[in-house]
Amino acid sequence: MCQRSSPLLVITLAVLHDYNHRKTIHLLLRCATQLSMRQLFEIQAQIIASPIPSIDPNIIAVKFIGVSSSHGNLRHSVLIFNHFLSFPNIFAYNALLKAFSQHNAWHTTISYFNNQLVLPNAPNPDEYTFTSVLKACAGLAQVLEGQKVHCFVTKYGCESNLFVRNSLVDLYFKVGCNCIAQKLFDEMVVRDVVSWNTLISGYCFSGMVDKARMVFDGMMEKNLVSWSTMISGYARVGNLEEARQLFENMPMRNVVSWNAMIAGYAQNEKYADAIELFRQMQHEGGLAPNDVTLVSVLSACAHLGALDLGKWIHRFIRRNKIEVGLFLGNALADMYAKCGCVLEAKGVFHEMHERDVISWSIIIMGLAMYGYANEAFNFFAEMIEDGLEPNDISFMGLLTACTHAGLVDKGLEYFDMMPQVYGITPKIEHYGCVVDLLSRAGRLDQAESLINSMPMQPNVIVWGALLGGCRIYKDAERGERVVWRILELDSNHSGSLVYLANVYASMGRLDDAASCRLRMRDNKSMKTPGCSWIEINNSVYEFFMGDSSHPQSLRIYSMIRELKWKMKVAGYKPKTDLVIHNIDEEEKEDALSTHSEKLALAFGLINTSEGTTIRIVKNLRVCNDCHDAIKIISKIVEREIVVRDRSRFHHFKDGKCSCNDYW
Repeated sequence: MCQRSSPLLVITLAVLHDYNHRKTIHLLLRCATQLSMRQLFEIQAQIIASPIPSIDPNIIAVKFIGVSSSHGNLRHSVLIFNHFLSFPNIFAYNALLKAFSQHNAWHTTISYFNNQLVLPNAPNPDEYTFTSVLKACAGLAQVLEGQKVHCFVTKYGCESNLFVRNSLVDLYFKVGCNCIAQKLFDEMVVRDVVSWNTLISGYCFSGMVDKARMVFDGMMEKNLVSWSTMISGYARVGNLEEARQLFENMPMRNVVSWNAMIAGYAQNEKYADAIELFRQMQHEGGLAPNDVTLVSVLSACAHLGALDLGKWIHRFIRRNKIEVGLFLGNALADMYAKCGCVLEAKGVFHEMHERDVISWSIIIMGLAMYGYANEAFNFFAEMIEDGLEPNDISFMGLLTACTHAGLVDKGLEYFDMMPQVYGITPKIEHYGCVVDLLSRAGRLDQAESLINSMPMQPNVIVWGALLGGCRIYKDAERGERVVWRILELDSNHSGSLVYLANVYASMGRLDDAASCRLRMRDNKSMKTPGCSWIEINNSVYEFFMGDSSHPQSLRIYSMIRELKWKMKVAGYKPKTDLVIHNIDEEEKEDALSTHSEKLALAFGLINTSEGTTIRIVKNLRVCNDCHDAIKIISKIVEREIVVRDRSRFHHFKDGKCSCNDYW
């Protein structure tokens, strides 16, 4: 009964039955921020059906716009403004512009501001108008638009306003006019802590962290924003040690402080550290993570394949009834897609009230990485029907899908569609994907011709894609030529030297093969170390090739020896030609057996119950030997094993892989 007598129910009943009383209206306006969208719709319908003659509709509209904005429903905010108000006043304009700017709808903010300037009955802008519009100009980094707004600020006498001046300083830093920003700051008669924080933020944004630190150290009064801004500044330039030291030295912390440090780790690819700090935030208690926290942690989960933690976060969101807006929804879908749970990713996608091109691209790429090419194409078609323009990421997903499915002509069709239909200039990544597509299909002449016709200089990755085709189709002559092109760009490129040494050895040119190995040794060429991650009981474990640092190393290597024996009985033959070191066959087999994904797999088998699916993430492309080995292991142990390598997912089951050995 108490719940049914809540203030919101009182408001609703009062508006329905006694709306002429000023007390009722006062209660409505005071508690409006607590309204759900459904309650807002009901009350709005009653007010439209029975207008309140003694109350200016602008007063109610301002509150309703705020409610819609708090729920992320900008479309309804616009409907209220356009259809509820015949003559919107400055408060209504400011409420709408604030809603747009808070949700990063920069273009719309500027568009409505420009309409306000030209419409005959529109009110003159004030300081609140300018703070929203200047924020939009800063968000878009539009210097000309910002200068135009600055002129209007001066025209309407708002330049000395503290909030407007802070916004101007922020704008000029964001558009790269640091001298003007500093001059505006120096000319301020009155400054508050926000002014100083804006100066710190501006220098951090410009990469001038040392100058920002001087300002920070000289501040008489620092607040939590000051500390958090400085932490973000150090993280932005990759100085995580200094960022963490500041974080540890803070006199107190709020959720923004934690977010700054967690996001710093995630943005610098220190994903395990981001997750560990998130756990520390939970253990210290007192602070609940918000959507910004969760987006950063979900990003870390996505990169590490930490599905269990990602699922826990999803349950946390539901349990605490956190609204899944665009950014949080995209982060959730991306986490599921990169953890190999495409069905769950699509579930999040379909539950989202608002979607953008990134939302669609996440699903397209997720389907592509799992080899579901036709479904990826269908999603692309639905996106176009939904009225969204694809971007370069959308086409990367389509080209990736074509590559993994071997659909050469379809891939070329999408590649041509980019500039011809959508005016998108292909980036070097798109060229690399098409070269890879052609090379895998054996169309090496066409792939090399495409490289030679590129409008930009091909990089090592593009040439490497062609080299992969040469390796598959044993085109030694072309491969040797490609290797020398790669070495021109990177004289220490270990992968090409490994390939060349193997080619020379297979041709009997042992002296040349030895020369390649000597070059690697003399140049201290180092391959990117293979690294694999596996999540067990909500903790992520990291393994490198030949790793013996784990406390369970003895059991892990014992499991590898056991599997090695069972695999040989099942017909497995190690691909020792992949090992270039001048050692005997048995040592080569041992080297292959300690690849990082095999160590992670052995650890997973030891620490999970029978029948549990094992999920592994690797930073490099899985090698042929590991691929063959895991196929056989999946049959021996009767487990599903999912491996996400640099380019795609491999779902091993009953001795087979979802990629059909085409990857």
